[in-house]
Amino acid sequence: MIPSPDAFQARIHRGADQIGGTCVELAYNGARILLDLGKPLDAEETSPDLLPKIDGLGATPDEGLLAIVISHGHIDHWGLAPLVSGRIPVAMGAATQRILKAAAPFLPQGYAPEDTIDLADRRVVQIGPFSITPHLVDHSAYDAYALTIEAGGKRLFYSGDIRGHGRKAKLFEAMVRHPPKEIDTMLMEGSSLGRLAPEARFPTEAEIEQRFVEAFSAPGFIAVSASAQNIDRIVGLYRACKKTGRTLVLDAYAMEILRATENEHVPRVGWPNLAVYIPQYQRRHIARNGMFDLLPIYKPARIYREAIADMRDKAVMLFRPAMLPDIDEAQLWHGAKAIWSQWEGYLKEGAGAKLVSDLQARGVPLERIHTSGHADIPDLKRLSGAVCPKRLIPIHTFNGDQFAEFFANVVRHNDGEWWEV
Repeated sequence: MIPSPDAFQARIHRGADQIGGTCVELAYNGARILLDLGKPLDAEETSPDLLPKIDGLGATPDEGLLAIVISHGHIDHWGLAPLVSGRIPVAMGAATQRILKAAAPFLPQGYAPEDTIDLADRRVVQIGPFSITPHLVDHSAYDAYALTIEAGGKRLFYSGDIRGHGRKAKLFEAMVRHPPKEIDTMLMEGSSLGRLAPEARFPTEAEIEQRFVEAFSAPGFIAVSASAQNIDRIVGLYRACKKTGRTLVLDAYAMEILRATENEHVPRVGWPNLAVYIPQYQRRHIARNGMFDLLPIYKPARIYREAIADMRDKAVMLFRPAMLPDIDEAQLWHGAKAIWSQWEGYLKEGAGAKLVSDLQARGVPLERIHTSGHADIPDLKRLSGAVCPKRLIPIHTFNGDQFAEFFANVVRHNDGEWWEV
């Protein structure tokens, strides 16, 4: 179906039957916007071949495509945007933009958009005929938003990625108490369907912190593999270190991410129980790219390999596989343990599987301490019940056919299919 100029219409390009690579196109009165432009999770490279077939994303510009609205800073929601960067305006949270900019110099495919349209909680943004209200939500990505979009007298609510068990759970509770009103269509993520029993609950971030406290209470060096951009998790690690008298050791990349939040409540240089270690591979990267201006910022908290060896029983290092040579040379593995604090699926292949093998070769046990960045089914039921849309459309899920078992007014739409909001 070709979009009718006098009807608010939408189509999912990726997400009707998969997690990751999310992209939704909205159209009204000849104007269009995109909600997210993510890289599929199974894609190794960022290639133009991955771009959805949308007028204006290819070589031929289209003035009707007004903007790309990025809900949050996970690559499966923005990862293809660099391919069209500069040609199409991009809207995202101001902190999301700062974090992406801080991360970009450290990453092989970093994204540092300039002159973005800022999204802020409940502050309406007008892009052409589309009135967009962002709702700050609880998610494992910092500065994440759900979105209400109104055009032509119709209202669409896009959950983005959302949960109710993180450190910002009060945002979820506030949305359930005061949901967006008169929603014609709700696009709701369903990452947990098929992964979790219907009544099961994910652990809260507070419960994960307590598990860290228990793990940190035993002697020995501890290496924790977690995303530096999962601010909730970094805060939990820091709090657990304080409670157990340990020092959290972060690298320059992690410190730059924390600094980019501009949040006085996240760890920073000068806080107790915090040290900065710059591993060998990162020192080489800083030298190759002339990033020497970073070093004075972290000098007051900087430590070196010998200092970590001296405090092995009190050190918790935010760890990634490239740091293995540093820990080998400091001879820290004896009596040590590693903790995996990310999605367990990453351990099944690629770098995750190699890490498991490398740790086994060193005789280092690997413990899993993690919770999801996505809502469990009971919370999704609360959310959909509060919003009470006329139609609820599954997205960001491998199990869209299960939605009707748990939610009311479910309508399935395939990728690439236009439908009226």
